[in-house]
Amino acid sequence: MSDDTNLPPVDPDSPSLDAATIERGRLMFAGPCDFIHGTNKLGDLPDMALPEIAFAGRSNVGKSSLVNALTGRKTLARTSQTPGRTQQINFFNLSKVLYLVDLPGYGYAKASKTAIKSWTHLVDSYLKGRASLARVFVLIDSRHGLKDKDREVMTMLDVNAVPYQVVMTKIDKTPGPELTKRLAETYVELRKHVAAHPEIISTSSDKAIGIEALRAHISTLADTTHF
Repeated sequence: MSDDTNLPPVDPDSPSLDAATIERGRLMFAGPCDFIHGTNKLGDLPDMALPEIAFAGRSNVGKSSLVNALTGRKTLARTSQTPGRTQQINFFNLSKVLYLVDLPGYGYAKASKTAIKSWTHLVDSYLKGRASLARVFVLIDSRHGLKDKDREVMTMLDVNAVPYQVVMTKIDKTPGPELTKRLAETYVELRKHVAAHPEIISTSSDKAIGIEALRAHISTLADTTHF
């Protein structure tokens, strides 16, 4: 394997390695997290009162499961075995310091073409024009890796200067050598994207892997001085 495809060392400045940041993340996610708004209309988005952290990804990539794992609440975000069931943007107020935003999945969905077109426009418009959007976490299923639609979304975020970070999901379902290869390939691709954070966070909602690190990353994007 060439140097280009070897996994880089963990970023020494990563907040996931900072004990104080990990503790802030723990405290922040130990606080209240309440559903405040859901909409499928661009004109019905809530006021931009707090920084927003959005979770984007292909249908059935595990967005809602990840939100539930982060907050320690099994049913905060609705999960489904049927791809494409989340068809609106859902906002959750986390400890009154930021909004977690669960977006409809892109790609395959069991819905009409009209519905898919409608919520695709909604998500694209939200991602391009939301001034309070602090970061987008682009979720990639570790079993499948990056797909063309993921690359399309990442390029759109690059063009609109929206910072984003890749989160690998379901790593407990991917054999070790395959996961290592998939991560290496993704790191190489990320170098082509100017708005991408250089570090990938590997997670499993079922096994609680990477949840602490992701909480730590998110805590750096909110005002947590009172924690």
